[in-house]
Amino acid sequence: MHIQLAEHYGLCFGVRDAIAEAEQMAQHGPLTILGELVHNPIVRERLIRAGVREGGLDRPADTHRVMITAHGASDAARAAWGATGRQVADGTCPLVRHAHNQLRRLVDAGFFPVVIGKRGHVEVNGLTGDFPEACVVQEEADIVALPFDRGLGLISQTTQPIERVLALVEAIRAERPGSEVRFVDTVCQPTKNRQMALRELLAECETLVVVGGRNSNNTLQLVAAAEVAGRTVFHVERAAELRPEWFEHGQRVGVTAGTSTLRETVAEVCGRLAEIAESIQPATH
Repeated sequence: MHIQLAEHYGLCFGVRDAIAEAEQMAQHGPLTILGELVHNPIVRERLIRAGVREGGLDRPADTHRVMITAHGASDAARAAWGATGRQVADGTCPLVRHAHNQLRRLVDAGFFPVVIGKRGHVEVNGLTGDFPEACVVQEEADIVALPFDRGLGLISQTTQPIERVLALVEAIRAERPGSEVRFVDTVCQPTKNRQMALRELLAECETLVVVGGRNSNNTLQLVAAAEVAGRTVFHVERAAELRPEWFEHGQRVGVTAGTSTLRETVAEVCGRLAEIAESIQPATH
């Protein structure tokens, strides 16, 4: 059994900085995160131990200080929290903020707002929150809802697979040949790096272990890509979930992780895989 770690994996700088800011703020008094800071249970447990509470953008908080998650929020939601008299810290990833800025520029230029992404996801809700007419395109069937008589301004949720985004952009152009379609690529570079590194693993490994939260969009995209490639995929949140019987054939095992997964979690997974590899005895004939 050979274990190969992806070149790019795990925690990105936006998530890292949001966690650090929350922990630092918690040292100086009560803090409520307006949702899950990131979609990872181990990070959540770590923040709770630090005294951080969880609320929601649409739920009351009982602390004076609140913090917007790394997924961002609409300007309207941010203003509403500020109007309550609370101190609002902004943990929004800079690359998510970039997506917000690009969508607003498109709207200001007269384009109808379109977000390619997962409907109902907190990041997508934040992107569309200031534009009630905005459409979310999750799959080709959603294109029918787009207007015929408007220029279309397209951005993407930052954690979407870029190939899928580009395919949907081309499908929109084909379905609306009379409309000007302006697309700004807002898929973040850390997501692209992890998807590229996954492709390299798929070329060499029969089995993939993907580490990350079960409600983490970018982690689920890594899982889906590996499954489409026909690999055996195990999605775990922590090392304790690994089972020796999954690897009894001693194959090449690739390891990657979503952008909200701590590096120490990945290290623990790799350590547990090494223990499993040691326990596997070569077959005798």
